[in-house]
Amino acid sequence: MEIDVNVAAPAWRRVADLEDLAKECVRQSLAISEATLAPECEISVTFCNDAAIQELNAEWRGKDHPTNVLSFPTPGALERKPLLGDVIVAFETVVKEAEQQGKLLRAHTAHMVAHGFLHLIGYDHETAAEAERMEALERKIAMALGFPDPYAEDADGPAGGAN
Repeated sequence: MEIDVNVAAPAWRRVADLEDLAKECVRQSLAISEATLAPECEISVTFCNDAAIQELNAEWRGKDHPTNVLSFPTPGALERKPLLGDVIVAFETVVKEAEQQGKLLRAHTAHMVAHGFLHLIGYDHETAAEAERMEALERKIAMALGFPDPYAEDADGPAGGAN
């Protein structure tokens, strides 16, 4: 799998080794989800700012406000898609959420990449059962990456820790 990482907002440089983190997060998400993908498929992960994601959110979802992560899967069967899709993560929103939830920025960023990837391969959280399945995978992915449960209270300790 080819994983293209684009850092469109310079503020993301605050997260050390962001590109490596995103790639490892996608690899772990794929392994844990056990999804069958097309050989040599490609995924794009873009790290942008709130203004960019707000524009996309308004255009594609009719919601004129920023969000933490958006996923744009390409149509078709997973095992036949040469391009899996795009995951887009917004800096200011992710920072604000990490601070409000007492999480490390690095851990919350990884969670957002995993969450976006799971959407690309067909997971959703529209119902309680869907949310439970998706959250269980996200917990496993976080643990595989060495991060705490993203859904536990005070999962990462104080937000002032290392990023």
